[in-house]
Parts: sequence; C-alpha cells; structure tokens
Amino acid sequence: MAPEHDWSAALGERVSLRFRIGEREGRPLFSDAVGVLSDDGPGTVVVATRRGPVRVDREAVVALRVVPPAPPRRASWSAVARLENLCADAWPALVDEPLGAWRLRAAGGYTNRANSALAVGDPGLPPDVALDRVRAFAAAHGVTPRLQTPIGSPWSKAAQHGGWVLEAGHAAGAEVAVLVTDLTAGEAVGLPAEPDADWWSVGGGPAHETERRILTGGRTLGFGVERRAGRVVGAIRAAVVEDHLYLSRLETVPAARRTGVATRLTAAACAWGHAHGARWGVLQVALDNAPALAFYAREGWREHHRYHYLVEQRAG
Repeated sequence: MAPEHDWSAALGERVSLRFRIGEREGRPLFSDAVGVLSDDGPGTVVVATRRGPVRVDREAVVALRVVPPAPPRRASWSAVARLENLCADAWPALVDEPLGAWRLRAAGGYTNRANSALAVGDPGLPPDVALDRVRAFAAAHGVTPRLQTPIGSPWSKAAQHGGWVLEAGHAAGAEVAVLVTDLTAGEAVGLPAEPDADWWSVGGGPAHETERRILTGGRTLGFGVERRAGRVVGAIRAAVVEDHLYLSRLETVPAARRTGVATRLTAAACAWGHAHGARWGVLQVALDNAPALAFYAREGWREHHRYHYLVEQRAG
C-alpha cells in the first residue's frame, strides 16, 4: 500500500476502496468497495458494504479515500402506510370510516390529523372517485375537505394531479416530519392512564369535549407531568399502539424551558413505552418548528418520512 494512505484516519469511516483482484493477459484487475472500514487483524481490513462485508489484503489496496455518509434509504411506501395508520390509531378521530385503505376522519374540526382523509394505500376506487368521496364525507360532517398524505407518494401525486394543493394557510404547519427512534429499557416509570388537572393546565385545556375525547382515546395511554417546587412545569402524552410508542403534546411552561424538562419527560415516556412492549418511538413535528426538530435530533430521533395536508384549489 502506498505510504500516503493513512489507515488510522480511515478506520471507522465510510470509505471508497480500490484493490487488486488479479490479472488478465498481463494487466491488473481491480474491484471497488464502499462502506465503513474496520481492521481485521494483521494485514487485512474489512469494508462493510450494503451487500455484506468485503475482506481485503492491505497490500492489495491501491486507492483509499474517505467519503461522505450514504444518504438514508427512503422507507417503503408500505412501511410509511403502516406507520401512518399507527399514528392515526394513537390520535383517534371521533368518526373514522374506511375507504379501501384510506381513512375518512372527522372530529369537529379539532386538529388536521383528526379531520382529514388519511390517503395511504389503495382506496379501491379511481382517484377522482375517491376524492369525490372525501368531499362528500367532509360535507356530511361539517369539516374542510382535506387529505393527509405522504409527500412524494403516489397518493399525493394523484391528488395534486386532480387539482389539490398544499394547505399553506394551516397555522400549525402543512408539512410535517415523522420522526422515529429505537427504544431501550430504562428506569421503570409509571405514568397515569388518565390526565389530571395538572396535566391539562400545561396545554390550557381541554378547550372542549372533543379535545378531551381525542386525547383520552386509545387503549394504552400515559400522561406524564413534571413538577418543580409544587408547580407544574411540563407535560407529555404517550400512547402505545402495537410495537410503537407515539408521543404528543410535549409542553414546557415558558419559565422552565431550556432546563431539561422536555428531555426528562421524553425519557420517562420512552421508558414507560418500552415497559409496555413498544420497540420504537414515533412522533410528528411540523417542518417549520425548527426548535422542536433540533431538540429531537439531539435526543437521537431521525426522520422516517414526511407528509403534508392538501386541500382543493380555490377558484380565482
């Protein structure tokens, strides 16, 4: 190997490695491997490629360079659809009717999540007919015709082709990142299965009965509260659906922000979820909520996919 190649600096990094594999008609033959480099004992290294480990004699290496991390693989649309349905179960609408694999939802206007058609999978109808059904359902329940659908998905593209556009005026954010994390065992934490007055006090609710019914709907729920000097400083809602923990309503009172309240509440909810059989965590954050996105990135959450809300384009 050429002396200018620095093994110590490359070990543990993602590299592009070229090495000799033989000769043909007196000419050397080469191959390439891209992946994370590790030591494999005297004279040998291993490149962990996407297809599996590649072992190479150091003396056969003719070129080595560190390369940027690989872009994350996009989750399959079937995986996206499953996760979206789990989130919908954890934030249940008051009315939830199937349209093939789509879900027509209404809840008196409280949150877009509970008042939109979840468009994932096959609605069992041509797109224009399915969108007509969305309109009719919304009219029957007094809500805005609206789709919640993954960005870039075939369902989103079909709706946009039919004239539906981003609901740009949505105050909470029309484009949303779905974040996930692996859960590990933590210190045993017990969360009350019902929200008490202290929990409600952080978010200023419930404003009405619909909000209470949505937030207390579900089979396995936990409502975490942190108190300081006898005062409530933060709260979180946790719901376990199948093998996922869904987190929502993480709130910290202004005077207690940047003091670790959100970190402790999230950690407690994750430990509670793991103890209740969840293997992964999932939550949703609007793309324009930069502080929340930065917080969850620091806590080890990563983006799984994005969705947006679409509405009919208004004439004029």
